[in-house]
Amino acid sequence: MDKLYNQMMEIAHNVWWSWQPEVIEILRDLDGELWREVNHNAIAFLKRLGKKRLQERARELAIESRVIYAYHRLQEYMSPQRGWGATHAGPLKVRPVGYFSAEFGLHESIPLYSGGLGVLAGDHLKAASDLGVPLVGVGLFYDQGYFRQHIDAQGWQQESYRKADMDLLPVQQASDADGRPLTVRVDTRVGPLHAGVLTLQVGRSRLVLLDPRVEENVEADRRLAGHLERLYGGDQSVRIRQELMLGVGGLRALRALNIDPSVLHLNEGHCAFATLEAARQAMEEQGMDFTEAMAYVAGRTVFTTHTPVEAGHDRFPPALVEEQLGLLREELGIDEKTLLGLGRCDPENKKEQFCMTVLALKTSQRANGVSAIHGGVSRKMWQSLWPGRKVHDVPIGHITNGVHVSSWLAPQMLRLFERHLGRDWLQRIRRREVWRGILAVDDGELWETHRFLKGRLIDFVRRRLVTQALARGDDEGEARLRAGLLNPDALTIGFARRFAPYKRAGLLLQDEDWLEQLLCHASRPVQIIYAGKAHPKDDRGKEIIQRLFALGRQARFKGRIVLLEDYDINVGRHLVQGVDLWLNNPRRPLEACGTSGQKVVLNGGLNCSTLDGWWAEAYDGYNGFAIGDGKIHKDVDAQDRRESQQLQQVLSEEVVPLFYQRDATGLPIDWIARMKHALVSLAWSYNAARMVYDYTQKSYLPAGGADTSSLPDESDLDLPTVVKWLRSERI
Repeated sequence: MDKLYNQMMEIAHNVWWSWQPEVIEILRDLDGELWREVNHNAIAFLKRLGKKRLQERARELAIESRVIYAYHRLQEYMSPQRGWGATHAGPLKVRPVGYFSAEFGLHESIPLYSGGLGVLAGDHLKAASDLGVPLVGVGLFYDQGYFRQHIDAQGWQQESYRKADMDLLPVQQASDADGRPLTVRVDTRVGPLHAGVLTLQVGRSRLVLLDPRVEENVEADRRLAGHLERLYGGDQSVRIRQELMLGVGGLRALRALNIDPSVLHLNEGHCAFATLEAARQAMEEQGMDFTEAMAYVAGRTVFTTHTPVEAGHDRFPPALVEEQLGLLREELGIDEKTLLGLGRCDPENKKEQFCMTVLALKTSQRANGVSAIHGGVSRKMWQSLWPGRKVHDVPIGHITNGVHVSSWLAPQMLRLFERHLGRDWLQRIRRREVWRGILAVDDGELWETHRFLKGRLIDFVRRRLVTQALARGDDEGEARLRAGLLNPDALTIGFARRFAPYKRAGLLLQDEDWLEQLLCHASRPVQIIYAGKAHPKDDRGKEIIQRLFALGRQARFKGRIVLLEDYDINVGRHLVQGVDLWLNNPRRPLEACGTSGQKVVLNGGLNCSTLDGWWAEAYDGYNGFAIGDGKIHKDVDAQDRRESQQLQQVLSEEVVPLFYQRDATGLPIDWIARMKHALVSLAWSYNAARMVYDYTQKSYLPAGGADTSSLPDESDLDLPTVVKWLRSERI
């Protein structure tokens, strides 16, 4: 009894289980209702189930052999000699990549993420683990995580926070050589910041988390300590302290764990203070001056910027920067003007605030956007940092994001791929020729697999709609009636993302009479499932939610427009696995990448999107649908009006007719042909294995001094802008 329970608990303490369908099936088979009740938290599930009940169910289901098999698979997986990285990224074994990010979206039961940035970071860690690329994540532990969303009776978003139960999370307290809890300290002019150090295992990758819930912080400032425990909570003072702890404290935590990274990867500008701490360490240990130290650090730092939206780049007033970093500045031996200049586009402009993205770009020799378009937008956006250079000469490239396939692929699609692509298809996922096997899949088999997943999505949405309606105080009978109107045979469109105005969730709602004709057609019905959160301070985003809520309650749109509350990884997984069509209509060129559509492709769905982010480089005219032709207009309102009409046109004239065009057996042959072509043309490239492979080959190995050849170009011949400026102006 103890052995079986302990094996299951060991599996549960490594997030590896979350992308292993056979482990998830074991947990669901043991008690499906309890599994859903604990929000798929493996540790909470096992503790609630208990040893005795586990033994009883294991005997009833003859499940013990499956547990033993999964346990030994984990042991084999953890071998450092397995995977592509074992032979292609060997030098990183001694000094791994330090991957810094403000959030990590690993699983719905681990509340360390808010949205796309965090999910991308989680997928990056998982893919590095699968490939065997030595990489250590560094982040912050948020006791209260991101907010939980509730829609009230008026359709207005309400936010609430819940404290995490540490006993139900797969985290371990790190200890020093004497067995005492490991802590780090960062000094500021208004007192020190302290953090405990936690570790979390993500397959073979390790995630190090800085935990502000220590007595020293509470005693110093109870209000501040509370805000530090929330993701993106609090004011600028809280934000800069979180980022100071992430960058400076994170690097010190690695050092305390005897991890000396050869490469620093900054996932967005929130982490950029890490380069200043790295320079301080180089000065202390290698006797460098500041200029030499910054050049050394920049050469081994990789920076990924994720947003072309101005509000996404943190800026702080000079006085706050000096208050929080003044003591570190003195250790670096530089004056206040020099420090502030590192975060200013114009170092001489005393009115300019300190920008974390500017700091990251000035202290990183390798920088990239996350799609081809985003790379170009970033070069134009930050051209002023390289005066005299034309936009195309600005040294910011791009590595397009990808998704961790095993985390987002439905088990039914996995089995289909194994039958037709071979059981080892995941190891060969980046090879184009592997995916040609999809063309030989029987149309009926692919369509029935998709229909099953769609039916599962409809069941999930119905349950969620009833639950959220009852929590709001709605009549139960009416709630069940509305949920029951969802039709598993109707064309089902998914739209799920943050409700920021530029993502234009309301683009489809410009003409409600036309929308009624589209959705409520007697023989060709359409239904749209919306999900997403608005930032607590974004009233415009909340107004979009309110409008969707109101439309869904109109008699004509009941069962045709539904809004799911509390969008998270679990909701997202159900949507991308079950929808027929994924709708994405951001205002070009403000979508950096938009990886949710990649997840849909893997599960047999099609995309309908503006030509922005990844879709602009992926769309070939047949693997999905495009809204417009990629042109933009100086007048934002004119652009929105034009693309609203284009969206109406593509849905009415292309999408709906194609979906409902059936052969004698009832199969939408032409739609299925597009499903297959989407898989063949896209799946090999838009996955996290390819993404991490690109980072390793093009960034990590060169930055770590482990590439076997390098030919200089113009950008390589120049030292980073910050070093040239420091030498000529200040030091």
